[in-house]
Formats: sequence, C-alpha cells, structure tokens
Amino acid sequence: MAGSLFLGATGCGGDGDKDGLPKDYKVVAGTQLCGGNAISTDASKALKVITGASRFEASSKGYTVAEAAANLALATPGLTAGREDACRVFKPIGTRQFQLRITWRLADNAPTDDPAASKFTVLKMGDETLAAADMAYVYFTCRSDKLVGSGGEAHIVIGVEYWGMPKDPQDNVEALKDAYATVAHSFSLAMAKELRCEKNGGLPAKPVLDPA
Repeated sequence: MAGSLFLGATGCGGDGDKDGLPKDYKVVAGTQLCGGNAISTDASKALKVITGASRFEASSKGYTVAEAAANLALATPGLTAGREDACRVFKPIGTRQFQLRITWRLADNAPTDDPAASKFTVLKMGDETLAAADMAYVYFTCRSDKLVGSGGEAHIVIGVEYWGMPKDPQDNVEALKDAYATVAHSFSLAMAKELRCEKNGGLPAKPVLDPA
C-alpha cells in the first residue's frame, strides 16, 4: 500500500491536475492524519518539532487507527515477525522530504527488566515506553473482548520512527525524545480505545515524559 495519496495515485496511473498532482491530493493539519482521531493536538505540535512542518500530506484511506486495530485483532494470537504499518506521515510535496513510519506488532510478553540501549530514555507509559531522538516505542497490554483468538489479551508495541537516510546530528535531543514519545503515546492511546482495551491498556490520558 502506498504511504501517501500522491504515491498511491501516481502508482496506479491516476489522473493529475495541471500542476502534476493527483486530483485528490490534499494537505492537512497533523490532527487530521491517520484517520483523524489518532494524532492529538499535543502530538500534532510534536510533529512540528520532529519535522519542522505543521501541514502534511493527507493519509491514504487504509492508514487509520480503525484499520490497524482490525488487522491487529485478526492477527492475534499469533506473533508478528516484523512490524506492520499503521500509518505514515509525509511532508507536503515541494518541501524537503521527511517520512515518519507508525507501526504495530505483537510481542510474546510484557517488557523485561533488561536495560534499554543507551540512546533510549525509559518512560512510564503503559508497560514501558522507550524514547530516542529518532524513534519511540510504547509497550502496553490490552485485555479486550475484541481479541477473541488470544484469550482476550495481547502485548502490543506501537512504534514511531524516522524513515529514510540518516539525519544530520541533532542538537535538541531531549526535545525530540519528548516529541517522538508524544506521537507514539497518542497513537497508542487511540489504538487502545479502538480495541476497547481494559483501562486503555494502562496508558495515561496525557503523555508522561519524565524518565521512569
């Protein structure tokens, strides 16, 4: 599946308008991405910290929290060998390329007490949240009647990652860590609500950015 309307339309030979863009190409605010209920106002502000932009290519129709939750529910109780796409975030055409990849996967258990890699800050959201200057992962346990095949429980990992060539060294590492964690929390909370996870998978209503 193409990650953006532009890539999807051009890949299928869609008609474009006079400036070469597909007729249905749209640029939207961060809160309208990924189905419109996945990126909170705080997460939209965090996207600006990460990308430098406040407007983005509209997400493809298949990139929604509802679609990701439905796919996850169907995947249980099996474990995902790799990450599955939930949404992708692109800066508008004509600006410097930048892509974020939001993914989900199923784990066999909750995180262990093993120390995280040095680039990560550990945050107390869900079972555990790991935040770095170019990615963040939220681990949470979902107990829900939607997860019939898994006995009603699944260990879920939501990731938000910079996708592309290595970036130049960043001088605002802590701000970026907070921003990635905020976006990952927002999508995780939306996923937990869509799956009807008990107590929202232990996720707080607002991101907790103080180290655990």
